[in-house]
Amino acid sequence: MTRPSAAVFAYHDVGVRCLRALIAADFDVQLVVTHADDPGEARWFASVAELARDLDLPCVTPARGDDPAVLQQLRSAPPDFVFSFYYRHLLPDAVIAVACRGALNMHGSLLPRYRGRAPVNWAVLHGETETGATLHYMVARADAGDIVDQMAVPILPDDTAAEVMRKVTVAAEVVLVRSLPALVAGTAPRRPQSIEPGQYFGRRRPEDGRIDWQRPAGEVHNLVRAVASPFPGAFTDLPGGRIWVHATRLAPGIDAPSTLPGFFERAGRCYALCGDGTVLEIRTAVDANGPLTPAALIRCCSNLT
Repeated sequence: MTRPSAAVFAYHDVGVRCLRALIAADFDVQLVVTHADDPGEARWFASVAELARDLDLPCVTPARGDDPAVLQQLRSAPPDFVFSFYYRHLLPDAVIAVACRGALNMHGSLLPRYRGRAPVNWAVLHGETETGATLHYMVARADAGDIVDQMAVPILPDDTAAEVMRKVTVAAEVVLVRSLPALVAGTAPRRPQSIEPGQYFGRRRPEDGRIDWQRPAGEVHNLVRAVASPFPGAFTDLPGGRIWVHATRLAPGIDAPSTLPGFFERAGRCYALCGDGTVLEIRTAVDANGPLTPAALIRCCSNLT
């Protein structure tokens, strides 16, 4: 029996684990397309390019998703499947059309929810209690093709986006491994998605991490979790300078002063009274010089801004 062939567009931990899954399933990976690492971005995840080198797979790092040389190479030997595993560019129609038996993407949410960019961060920011991974066919519109399979993972109250991303990576691997036999046999299910307003989310920027202490404590906590390290982080500008809040915890049982909003200290720990009158413990914070103790945090400001 002829081995199924594939071209793989991949990046990040999801890309590494899913590429390994294809190799384990005896796919003939004809080409790996990934991204050159951005020198301005600290890479905290595994490298698809390094894995491709280890496996002696042909690998290219074009600057664009619609690189003509890549398209020409694919057309010269059309693969059975084209897969996109956390590749950062939307694949053009011409690349999707090259796949003889289907072009599929692995998305980090339970589609149709959280289509678009940074789905894990957005799910944490919105206080979701679960997200997951979805394998779906690619069409011209992002994350809108028929669903093959998906798997949910829990989001716990204090989980950071990075912790949730690790769960999503495992879910992505499970979904792909259990879907490959049906894809090869041509019997994989296809469940159409509905397109409704409010399902697409855009790229997040460092400035989106600014804390508004007038918001409810739960919202501030979710923001901190959503952008905690290795992401740019949640921050606030205080009279003593900018600080980055890396970890918080809701503290509903703590008595707080009446001033809203404000920092205060109890038993050597630092707390913030937020706009809804509820309290948030600031567990970890840093400034330009490094970590701040609760006492140093209190000294660096008199009021939240």
